[in-house]
Amino acid sequence: MIETDVLIVGGGPAGAACAWALRRQGVDCLVLERATFPRVKLCAGWITPDVFRDLELDPRDYPYGLTRLEGLRLSVGGLGLHLPSRQLAIRRVEFDAFLLERAGVRVETHQVREIVRVGDRYVVDGVFAGRTLVGAGGTHCPVARTFFAEANPRSPEALIVTQEQEFPAEMAEAPGARTCHLWFFEDGLPGYAWYVPKVDGYVNVGVGGKLATLTSRGDTIRRHWDLLVARLEALGWVRGHSYAPKGHAYYLREPRRELHIDNAFVVGDAAGLATADMGEGIAPAIRSGLAAAAAIVTGTPYTVEGIRRWSQPWPVAWLLARGYGRSERRR
Repeated sequence: MIETDVLIVGGGPAGAACAWALRRQGVDCLVLERATFPRVKLCAGWITPDVFRDLELDPRDYPYGLTRLEGLRLSVGGLGLHLPSRQLAIRRVEFDAFLLERAGVRVETHQVREIVRVGDRYVVDGVFAGRTLVGAGGTHCPVARTFFAEANPRSPEALIVTQEQEFPAEMAEAPGARTCHLWFFEDGLPGYAWYVPKVDGYVNVGVGGKLATLTSRGDTIRRHWDLLVARLEALGWVRGHSYAPKGHAYYLREPRRELHIDNAFVVGDAAGLATADMGEGIAPAIRSGLAAAAAIVTGTPYTVEGIRRWSQPWPVAWLLARGYGRSERRR
């Protein structure tokens, strides 16, 4: 049996941030990650400078490229908006591998199948054991599924599905080709489409929307992907690319979630913390990982109340949240 103080299931930003913070406090931990890093991760990949401050990292020390998004071009119901932005675009294949290596902890490539409680320990597949367990394995995290499913029933109204792809593109000189663009409400999409230029000629393009609304309308996310591809071709921003999109799913943040049961914690997408207006998940993942680590070390309550529920200022956030078909009042 491989023993540790804290078992962390998942090596993405949430798990890596938690491991980094625990190691700095002298806590022995082990990360179980099913993929071998670096690995491709579907994500538009925008973050704010706050992410680097949370990790006590100077952006100038980040060894990979960053694209500074000085503004966001939005179309909301056909109305064009330009929002000032401090956001940065990263490539998740680079960013995630960097954070996990920076954590400086043991990492085992292992797909978790079964977790059981044996006395005061959590045992994974009869091989790994720890007195504390952190679920950082994303939407389908086995920790969340095993210990939090009953306490945290997931609402179909919060489920977002996507189609997206990141690829090197021949950057066109057409106006707007080097600016981040988001299209809300277009063609009845209960969400938004995006075009995010990145370093080294890469772009990330995709669509995301609420599955329940799409299904009720007899609509599909793939139809909206096809509409986005046609838009990009008409604008001349992507030329001669043979698309091969992939999909994934995640949950927007909902109130009143159980995030800590006994000595088990959930963080990031395993806790369903993506912002309610734009589905941003990286910053909430990192902050929740740090918060869980602090709770483990100090014995204080683990809470995510200090993690922003919205990406944009109010009332822009409320307007964008309606793009998912949500009508939440400000909390």
